[in-house]
Amino acid sequence: MHQKSLLLQIELKKKEMYKKANILGFTHPIVVTCSQELDELLNRYQQKAS
Repeated sequence: MHQKSLLLQIELKKKEMYKKANILGFTHPIVVTCSQELDELLNRYQQKAS
């Protein structure tokens, strides 16, 4: 996956997570899952950048 594509996915996942967190709270399992998905995207981006 290209870096630009990863950056776009990261931004979209962040927005999705914050929307869900505002409704459900940051500790809700759905929000935690979304956060973990964001972490995975960030890790992939970091690996490609180094």
